[in-house]
Amino acid sequence: MRRLEIGIAWRYLRSRRGSKLLSLISVIAIGGVVIGVSALIVIMGVMTGLQNDLRDKILIGSPDVRVLNYGSDMVLRKWDSALVKARAEPGVVAAAPFVLTKALVGAGHKYSDGAYVMGIIPEGEGGPPVTTIRSYRTSGDFRFSTTDGNKRGAVIGSKLANRLGVYPGADSVTLTTVGTGISPVTGTPIPREMRLEVTGVFETGMYEYDNGYIYVALSVAQQLADMGNDVTGLELRTYDREAAPAIAEDLARTLGYPYRTEDWQAQNKSLFQALRLEKLGMTFILLLIILVAAFNIVGTLTMVVADKTKEIGILRAMGMPAASIRRIFLVQGMLIGVVGTSLGLAVGLATAIGLDKYRLIKLDPQVYFIDHLPVSRAPLDIGLTVAASLLIAAVATMYPALQASRLTPVEAMRE
Repeated sequence: MRRLEIGIAWRYLRSRRGSKLLSLISVIAIGGVVIGVSALIVIMGVMTGLQNDLRDKILIGSPDVRVLNYGSDMVLRKWDSALVKARAEPGVVAAAPFVLTKALVGAGHKYSDGAYVMGIIPEGEGGPPVTTIRSYRTSGDFRFSTTDGNKRGAVIGSKLANRLGVYPGADSVTLTTVGTGISPVTGTPIPREMRLEVTGVFETGMYEYDNGYIYVALSVAQQLADMGNDVTGLELRTYDREAAPAIAEDLARTLGYPYRTEDWQAQNKSLFQALRLEKLGMTFILLLIILVAAFNIVGTLTMVVADKTKEIGILRAMGMPAASIRRIFLVQGMLIGVVGTSLGLAVGLATAIGLDKYRLIKLDPQVYFIDHLPVSRAPLDIGLTVAASLLIAAVATMYPALQASRLTPVEAMRE
């Protein structure tokens, strides 16, 4: 590429009135690329951010892998040996038993509500924690220690605590579950009640946890669910969340029947599949905007070829080869693509940063699990967007450049 070809290409992009500013058709072509690139960066950032934020919030209280058993009673018996094998599995960083049940929650007044009761090992016992729920406490702790010296405390989600009107260190809650025993008089299940002190409140920012979860000590949950020494299952944390499915498969083969494993992707399979499909669809639709911008480039360069036919004939008559004419218009198209992509990249990144930093778009957490629209700036997504834009711009310049290079001096000057 010679300086003469670049200079002629830049001159053809400028206004014909001697101004050094770009011509109107060049500005329109660049504007189409800017809109397409910026929109694609923002939308891909929104979809990636939504997927990552939902994943992180779901995994606040949910482990990377769960070990369960086959059967309708959903109880894991003789789990000690399975826990030892799980901790020895390559890739497993932490493992612990858990109990999950449902209960009716009351605070001594007429209002009561249903909640999930999660029994976990108290903080400071049983090795490193599996989930990050303990780091989201706003008051109290997860040791579940009460004034009587026992671990009969409860840590409640912030929204549930507000509805019940309870505060750590001052109030208590009553948990009621349907027991396994049957009354000989009425023939109905005998309910089980347990009164626990409120020793902490947590707030994750995810509505499902804050609105309907209560954490208690593992032994308390076992009594409440009438499980004895059994548990619901084991929860595991892996060194890498993306490797969790492979580790879960290996562990299932190691443990054998009647144990089974579920990784975090399988637990929320429908949600993440829907998000990936939506991201793919939105990306395809927004690529059409860049394709429309590519047609603008084709139209712009075609108009330039038609307008500069006489000049092309003179250049050919002076000895400029067809390859140089072709490169002139290739440079024009690439300049439009590079300038438009650069401006679109700047506008898209600025918009994404503003939306994410200042949380400009609020969401209803009861519907979307999160309270604002997160925007991620994933380098891979941005790189693919820039590469696709430049590639489309380069392909769009081929036809006008070939048309210009095929003009013979006599035909061009006859025009």
